[in-house]
Parts: sequence; structure tokens; C-alpha cells
Amino acid sequence: MTTIPGSTPWTATGVARLGDGELARVDAWWRAANYLSVGQIYLLGNPLLREPLRREHVKPRLLGHWGTTPGLTFLYAHLNRAIRARSQPTLYVTGPGHGGPGLVASAYLDGTYSEIYSDITRDAEGVRRLFRQFSFPGGVPSHVAPETPGSIHEGGELGYALSHAYGAAFDNPGLLVAAVVGDGEAETGPLATSWHSNKLLNPHQDGVVLPILHLNGYKIANPAILARIPQAELGALLAGYGHKPYFFEVPDDSDEPPLVTHRRFAGLLDEVLDDIAEIKARAARTPSAAVDRPVWPMIVFRTPKGWTGPAVVDGKKTTGSWRAHQVPLASARDTPEHLRVLEEWLRSYRPQELFDDDGAVRAEITGLAPAGDLRMSATPYANGGLLLRDLRLPDFREFAADVPAPGGSTSEAPRVLGQWLTDVIRQNPGNFRIFGPDETASNRLQAVYDATGKQWNAELYGPDVDEHLVRTGRVMEMLSEHQCQGWLEGYLLTGRHGLFTSYEAFVHIIDSMFNQHAKWLKVTNDIPWRRPIASLNYLLSSHVWRQDHNGFSHQDPGFIDHVVNKKAEIVRVYLPPDANTLLSTYDHCLRSRQYVNVVVAGKQPAPNWLAMPEAIEHCTRGLGIWEWAGTEVPGEKPDVVLAAAGDVPTLEVLAAADILRRELPDLKVRVINVVDLMRLQDAGEHPHGLTDPEFDGLFTADRPIIFAYHGYPWLIHRLTYRRAGHPNLHARGYKEEGTTTTPFDMVMLNDLDRYHLVIDVVDRVPGLGPAQAGLRQRMQDARLRARAWTREHGEDIPEVRDWVWPASDSPGRPAAPTLPDTSADNE
Repeated sequence: MTTIPGSTPWTATGVARLGDGELARVDAWWRAANYLSVGQIYLLGNPLLREPLRREHVKPRLLGHWGTTPGLTFLYAHLNRAIRARSQPTLYVTGPGHGGPGLVASAYLDGTYSEIYSDITRDAEGVRRLFRQFSFPGGVPSHVAPETPGSIHEGGELGYALSHAYGAAFDNPGLLVAAVVGDGEAETGPLATSWHSNKLLNPHQDGVVLPILHLNGYKIANPAILARIPQAELGALLAGYGHKPYFFEVPDDSDEPPLVTHRRFAGLLDEVLDDIAEIKARAARTPSAAVDRPVWPMIVFRTPKGWTGPAVVDGKKTTGSWRAHQVPLASARDTPEHLRVLEEWLRSYRPQELFDDDGAVRAEITGLAPAGDLRMSATPYANGGLLLRDLRLPDFREFAADVPAPGGSTSEAPRVLGQWLTDVIRQNPGNFRIFGPDETASNRLQAVYDATGKQWNAELYGPDVDEHLVRTGRVMEMLSEHQCQGWLEGYLLTGRHGLFTSYEAFVHIIDSMFNQHAKWLKVTNDIPWRRPIASLNYLLSSHVWRQDHNGFSHQDPGFIDHVVNKKAEIVRVYLPPDANTLLSTYDHCLRSRQYVNVVVAGKQPAPNWLAMPEAIEHCTRGLGIWEWAGTEVPGEKPDVVLAAAGDVPTLEVLAAADILRRELPDLKVRVINVVDLMRLQDAGEHPHGLTDPEFDGLFTADRPIIFAYHGYPWLIHRLTYRRAGHPNLHARGYKEEGTTTTPFDMVMLNDLDRYHLVIDVVDRVPGLGPAQAGLRQRMQDARLRARAWTREHGEDIPEVRDWVWPASDSPGRPAAPTLPDTSADNE
């Protein structure tokens, strides 16, 4: 836990009895924030309206979003007042991310913006620069973005506000996360599910999420559903989610004086925060393992869309309608009437009262901001690298699988990893969690339950039914990939570590969430004040090749293709072939920063190929020649290269090499295994990429390359298309052929099996085709026998099922026994 110096979280103050002076200051701050927001959308010059507004003062391209902004700035102003009164560390998460101008304006009023961006000074010139840069070439985005101080959630992430907020609150017991949920956002599947996150939040060890449902009535062009249902129905819905809703409304046609509105909301906010303080106080008096789930408060905040903007534009209702969503006066530069209304709108905030003679916001207004790191725009919780501590990692070598010889032992690789993760959890009790959709045990990581349970703050039925459910656990499971991803992102962005384990086929559910996180990392690499955070680590098991009882619906390795689309400086893809390489890989991943690491490892029993010293060397190189598997002659080029990436492809390549060394003992075969997929790319395209001489030295520039790959084979061509030897490369992988069948039948369906790989060698090594037509035919017959055996017996043929790497073989050129005759096996 990190505590901001000078903070005293969870102080109860009672409902505020604010004088008119304090309320006037809140109102002035809000007016200043709204003025600065409108100015960002519209103005190039004349930032303080010290002269009449002319068309040349208006930007030629008007971009941005006004509709949600005044609600966000109103909430920010009142949270500032409450933070000052309570010294409460607070993180502000804005689901309506297109309220970007409001958050930039708020950070400017806090003083944080000028501290970070020294050219945006706190004077008239600074205001002009602030306005000009917004949504302008070479400037800052129109939405909340990594460039915005205090943000962990940007405008492209519709639907994830609460997920990120809860992720930030886990293991931060002194942190309040004020999470504003847009009413359009509330219609998305991820957000609708995320209300249930309160069942996995422990008030003793975790912080508090205060959801604020911002009902301004409209999305881009349509009404918002939750704004068009009766309040009683909405209240019942939110209460059913486990919240105590507090309602606040500013009617569309309200003529209520601003100070009265501010007084009403200040009182409601203090009541809510006192409610939270009492919940935390009760939790503090109760052992953490015995804390029951409280009914958490939330706020339903109903205001007109585009509040305080022009009521009517071109004779049509604007404020309080969908027309206020984006830029209400779209022709302000080119239409005198729009220009006139824009000037009236800006002057309605009374800028002469907000700025002094030098153009600085008056000190009595900026003084509403809390001090130092208590400012929401300066909180270290929004710049997680400031809080990040290295994990204490046990020596993974102590958990190694024993491998007396290649293929000499068998393991479920994730189960071995789980034993190591158990000690990772023990040594890092407050800053590491595992997230996954009900699949921790299914993916063979259940050893972690020796060190922790699954956090669960809903009802418990007792140990005879509820295994491993505890009030304070380090494993977070919910059958929603969206929530697991969002929680982990929020956890990482606020300075902690974790991993997400999922079935490979269903991690696609969070494709767009991965996109946004990868973009966040890419942008923050170029923002000096953003400190690096721990990498986002995936472990994808239950993969495409071993879905024996789930079948085609669970077979999709395409997440890798999606990941590789992102910037090379961000993404890493690892395909460890056995348990020891998985251990070495994951030790590296948990130490890394600013990456997305995708690790694919099957959970079924599989051979171990490398003892730990060799596994470490192999993972450090990222790929390499397995000399013990090939039949090369030192000093001579190979006749063919067999390459593999992935555990099942590795097994099939080695089995094919075994057949070749027996059937064609004079053929010089090189076997290469790839654990770091990005090593295939050109060094100029990816930091892990091989140079052309390195690639050609391994794969050759003129010999056939038969590449067995875990996923869609065209990705291998995409990664290697610039290589001199690319015309000689033939990739095998998943071709969208699948069903509920045996493991070997599955690889045969996609032509990745050992027999087909041998056929590929015969077809592609010059001179072999005519000379080895008989071997080719025997391989075809072997495929037919294997297929028939599965149909007859419901399992794989013994020669495949029981195959092991020949332990008696030594590196070199073995004798060539004939392929076993199994023609009678199916009679």
C-alpha cells in the first residue's frame, strides 16, 4: 500500500454547512473549467476575449466533444472541495472519455498541467497555447488520453471505466476511485457486467470505487436507455447490483440558482463519503477474513447534455439534446450567427471575473485544488510507474522439471509454472494477482491455492461446497474476460503486477481492450513524465491443438495475429515448447516493463525436451538449432530445415525428424525451435528480430524450410517475407479445420502431422521426390491408418500415442530401422 503524505483517508466530516463564499468559489472554478473547455474546442486566438471575437480567432477545424464535459467538470470541482476537507487520496476515472477538454482544463486549474508541460504557462499566452494545441496537428487528442495528467482511462475505451476503477482499488485500501460512467457507456456489455465487481472487493484490504452514473440523456444521436426508464426502475436495477443509489438531478428547464445547485450536490456528496467512511471504519474493526460485503453507495447524476451551453442553435433545441454531443456551433468560423452565439456562450462564464490582468486564473479559484499529490491530476495512482516495486521472484530453476534426456520426462507445463507462481504469491502478498475467467484450475495453475484463495465477497456456502473461496485472495475469477482484462489493466496502471490466464480461443473477446492498452503503452513511451509500468502478461492455455472434448468452437489461435499488428516496441509473443522453457519465459515476463507478453503453452501432458540450463540458453537466444535432433554434418549445409514454434508443432517436427533419420539416414536435416516468435522478423522491424546474416545462417538462404507453426501459417510468411530464403519456406499450421477428435487427428486435419511433414520434405528437397516415392506413399498410408484407428477405437494409434524420442540415439547418424508395419492394426 502507498499512502500519499499528508493524506488521512476515510475521514467522516458530516454534511457540509458551506457558506456562500465557499460555494461561490466552487462555482467560479466550474465556470473557469467550462470556459477553458469551450476555448479548447473553438479558439486559436483572443483566448480571454479581451477584444470582440472574429472569425480568425476560431479554429478552421472544430473537433472535440462538449456534451459530457460540463458534468465532468462539475464533479471534478466538488471532488476537489471534498478532498481538501478530508485529505482523501482520490483517482478520477472518466468513462465518458470524450470529455477530454474538461479533464485538460481541470489539470490546468490544478496547476499540474503547467508543471508537466512548461510551455503551457499560467498566463494569457499559456491559455492561448492550451487552446491552440487541443485537437490540432502536433497537439493533444480531443479525448482523455495518456497525455492528460491524472488519467488511466482514455476516450477510446468505452465500457471499461468500472473495470479499470476496481482494478485500481484492489490492494489500495486508502484509495477512493471516483468512476464516472456515461449513460451511453452503460449500455455496453463490459460495463453492464462490471457492476458485479463489488462482489470481489474487500473493504479491509482494498480501496473503494464510487460509481457515478452520469445521465445526460443522449448518446451521439439516440436517447440513452437508462435515462429513459422510471427512477424507481433504475433504482431497483442498481440496488439489485448491490449498490445504494443516491440521486441528484438538474432538470433540463431548471432555473435554480447555481449556488443552490452546488449546495445540494455538496451535501449529497458529503453524505455519500460519510457513508463510505463508516463502511471502512466497520471493516477496520473486523478481521479481514470475516468482512461481509457492504452495500456500497453510488451516485446517479442527471444533468442536461451540454449543460450551460447554447440552448438553441439554428432554431433547434441543443442543450438537453443529442445536438450538444460534439460541437454545437459547427460553423462558428464561417457563419456570423454561429460566431455571435459562440461569443455570447463564452462570455456567459464571465471570464473577466476568472482571470487577472496577466491572464492567470485568479488565485482564489485555483486555491480550490488540493495540495500536491492529493490533486487528482497529480495523484501517483494515475502514474503507476511512480509506485511500482519490483517483484520478489523465487528462483525458477528450483522448480525445474527433471529432464534426464530429450523427451525423457513428461509434464503439464502450466502445472509446473503454477508451483513457481505459488511462491511468487507468497513473496508478493500485496502487489501481485492472477486474473482469469473461472479457469485457474482448468489451466493447471491450481497449485497457487496452496498460497491463496479466490477472492469472493458474495455469499459463502462453506468448505464442503465452496473450495478455495476466501474474503482476501490473490486470484480473481469472474466468467467475463472483459472484467479480468479491465481489472488487470487498472491494477497495472496503478503500479502493480499480474497475469491473465485464459483459454486461447476466447481471449479474442478482449481484442479491443488489448488494442487500447497497447496504444497506451506506445504513447506513454514518448511521454517523459509517464513512468514505465509492469507488462501485461497473458498465459493462453487450452489451446487450439488440444480441445479434445470442446471441439471446433474452442479452436482459434488467431490472437497472436492480432497482437502482432501492434507496434513492435510493445508486443512480445512466446511459444515455449516445454515446462522448463515456460518457467524461464515467465520469469522474464514478470520482470519486464511496458510490454504486452503473450505466452501460449498447452496444459496437457507433453514431453520435456530441455533440462533447465539448456532451457535458459534457448529462451535467452529466443530460437536455436537443436543439434541432438538433427542429422547435420559439421561444416556442411543441411539439405533441409525443419522448424517449429509451439509445443505441439515441436512434437510433430521431432517425430518427423525421427522418421527421416531412420528412413533417410543420409539426408542432412537441421532442426530449429523458435520460442520467441518475433525473432523471425527483421531486426529493423522488431527489437528482437534477427539480422539477415543471422537468419540466413540458421535457416539458410537456399535450402527448403518446412516450418510447423502453432497458429495460422500465413503469419510465418508475413514475418519472414523479406528474407532471402523466403521463397523456399513452406509453413504448416492451423487452417480452420477442427472438430471434437483426438490430438493426432486434429493435427492431421490441418496437415501439421509428422507424416505430412515428411511428405513436405520429400516434395521439396531437390531430387527426393522421384527417388522416395515409396516413402511418400507409406506416409500417406500411415495417415490413412491413423485416421481409421481413431474412428474405430476413439483414441490415437499406438505408434503415435506411445511415441517417444529415441533415447538410445546419440547426435549424429543413426542406423535406419524400417518404419513399423501397422497395416494389420485396423483389421
